Amino acid sequence: MENFRAISPQAEIGENVEIHSMAIVEENAIIGDNTKIGPFCIIRKGAKIGANCKFTAYCEIRENVVIGENSSFGSRCTISANAQIGKNVVVKYSFVLTDTPKLEDGNVKDVGSIGDGALIGANVTLMPGCSIGKDSIIGACSQVRSNVGDKEIWYGNPAEFFKMNE
Repeated sequence: MENFRAISPQAEIGENVEIHSMAIVEENAIIGDNTKIGPFCIIRKGAKIGANCKFTAYCEIRENVVIGENSSFGSRCTISANAQIGKNVVVKYSFVLTDTPKLEDGNVKDVGSIGDGALIGANVTLMPGCSIGKDSIIGACSQVRSNVGDKEIWYGNPAEFFKMNE
């Protein structure tokens, strides 16, 4: 079988970037130096990924997402369009950052964000418009339905505050 490679000539790829032969990078995507894109990942148009990031496999980074440097994602993560992810963020497997249209604003999508240094456990869902603060931790299998402040630890379905991250 012949290798498949779909990297748009309009994408900006940094130095020492590794893109698996079964990954897709669309037009106007920017990928920073030393970043690794695993098999079956899709980097949609206009996404901006910082240096030294890692995407294991089957990740979809949708349109105009911004991801800071030194962030890593386990397999099967989906980041909805226009989301903002900080630097030094660790996201485990099967994470979904969701969005929903705000009908009163002409279907502009309401999407959340993740602050610098956050740690997100496996199988977490971040609901539309909810944000996770800097240096916070979200436990595995949690559904985050409200904003999480800086340095807070939350878990559960729905996720609830547990304690401060000292």
